[in-house]
Amino acid sequence: MNIALYGRTFSQHRKEHIDAILNALEKVGCNCIVYEPYLNYLRNELKLKLTFNSFSSRHDLKGNADFVLSIGGDGTLLDTVSLIHDSLIPVIGVNLGRLGFLSGISLDDFSKTLEALKKHHYVLDPRSLLRLETGNNLFGENNIALNDFTIQNKQTSSMMTIDAYLNGVYLNSYWADGLIISTPTGSTGYSLSCGGPIMMPQTESFIITPVAPHNLNVRPVIVSDKNVISLELKGRSKSFLATLDSRSETIDETIQLAVRKENFPLNLVRIEGENFLNTLRKKLNWGLDKRN
Repeated sequence: MNIALYGRTFSQHRKEHIDAILNALEKVGCNCIVYEPYLNYLRNELKLKLTFNSFSSRHDLKGNADFVLSIGGDGTLLDTVSLIHDSLIPVIGVNLGRLGFLSGISLDDFSKTLEALKKHHYVLDPRSLLRLETGNNLFGENNIALNDFTIQNKQTSSMMTIDAYLNGVYLNSYWADGLIISTPTGSTGYSLSCGGPIMMPQTESFIITPVAPHNLNVRPVIVSDKNVISLELKGRSKSFLATLDSRSETIDETIQLAVRKENFPLNLVRIEGENFLNTLRKKLNWGLDKRN
């Protein structure tokens, strides 16, 4: 198996966990390539003697990796979206963080996961992505997101007004601190914190969730992901913050924004016994009641 490793910096006490992961990969005979900044970090900061080859972009991955292994938390896995892009390389999330909703594989289960991969005892869980389109090519080639797109005020405490349209038809004007457009995968993230619903991953929809709306009768709305959602901004502030997952850019009210579904998914790897419903109950304590 050819596996590409991706990760971020982490605390020194995680070094033994990285050692365990690398030893497990070596034990099953994996051929590994490592994201170049991460490889340099492992060598320089953790003093690990590694002889792996490296990669620095998605172009280096095509044809050289059967899987991408994300080592960290959910934020780390979100970073892999831009690296994998349209290559459809499946991604495996090993959780060294806290919640680990997307990165569902614990260190204790990692060796078992590798054996399942080797025997092809796994399924692919395709997750829809959203794409942001702007006149000024705001995020360049990295204009896709697995969780959500958000727009927020940046410099003042005053509200902003966001005019939203579905396929050019006026939907609503949101007087709020911001707006979230979420995929089903992102429904358990920022949107959930702002009162949005939990959606099953294969639901072909977007959630439009206002952040602290002042028009109190406005609530989150679910729309088909076949729609193109267009946004126009107004406000006292001349500076707004647009985000795609963990990436952000500053914009002004002259920028017109459009969100649509991307025409390729991100493939998550699921092994036996791991599914969305189990994750809901385990990670969010969903339905937990001492009477149960």
